[in-house]
Amino acid sequence: MVMASATKSYKNNPGLLARAGSQLRKIPFSVGFGIAWLAAMVLIAVFADSIRPYGITSMDLRARLSVPGHPSHLLGTDELGRDVLSRLIQSVRVSLAIAFGATIISALFGTALGFAAAKFRGNVEHLVLVLADFQAALPFLIMSLAVLAFFGSSMPLLIGLMGFYGWERYARIARGLAISASAQGYAAAIVQLGATPARVYLHHILPNVASTLIVSMTLTFPEIILMESGLSFLGLGVQPPETSLGNMVGFGREYLTRAPWIMLAPAFIIMVTTLSISLVGDWLRDKLDPTLR
Repeated sequence: MVMASATKSYKNNPGLLARAGSQLRKIPFSVGFGIAWLAAMVLIAVFADSIRPYGITSMDLRARLSVPGHPSHLLGTDELGRDVLSRLIQSVRVSLAIAFGATIISALFGTALGFAAAKFRGNVEHLVLVLADFQAALPFLIMSLAVLAFFGSSMPLLIGLMGFYGWERYARIARGLAISASAQGYAAAIVQLGATPARVYLHHILPNVASTLIVSMTLTFPEIILMESGLSFLGLGVQPPETSLGNMVGFGREYLTRAPWIMLAPAFIIMVTTLSISLVGDWLRDKLDPTLR
């Protein structure tokens, strides 16, 4: 019924259809490719169990190191006869889950500290800025290696650790935008009407700064994917029998000369995914930033 109503609306309003087509044509090809690729990656991650042809630990020793194009293994097999395509699908799910969870944690943590600094000012603001400077100066990869080596690697710990990457960006952005919004006067007017500070920041200031924070998330997301891939490559990220993109690259490097597809397939996914996120993020910045219109 909804589809019929929408179709009727388009038939009765040919100008609406023309405007929709015009908006689609305005999207650059590279951005359209990035959106399509990211949509495909999300669908693969969500329906991984349904589309994966084999289990990630299923071995076929008679088909060890089969080249791509094998009748039973489209992307070939690894050194243990495990299907590369199946492991690649699962790796996409795991890597995206880690990156998405860590990005959300980082954004929430940093935005909350930024709003706290803008609200209380004084010592609280100074403490937040000092912590942000310390985080920016800290070699995060070395700290991550130390933490994972000491406590061991697990999925919750890895997501939580990655969640502390880049929070200082959100804190600085949220603080600056919140101070600017408060200086415009509408926040003070809302307070005079009896609104609580939580309502002012969550219902009035946050929607006005959300576009900038969303763009920042698109910049942090690929960095977290690369960080997780690096940790897994070094053996301190996702641990077997689970797999991730960086994990596959790490194990495949030993067979680069004999079976390069083991390493090149996940490396290609990492490269195209991070490139797509960057392209879409730049496009969103141009669309959401009023100063660039």
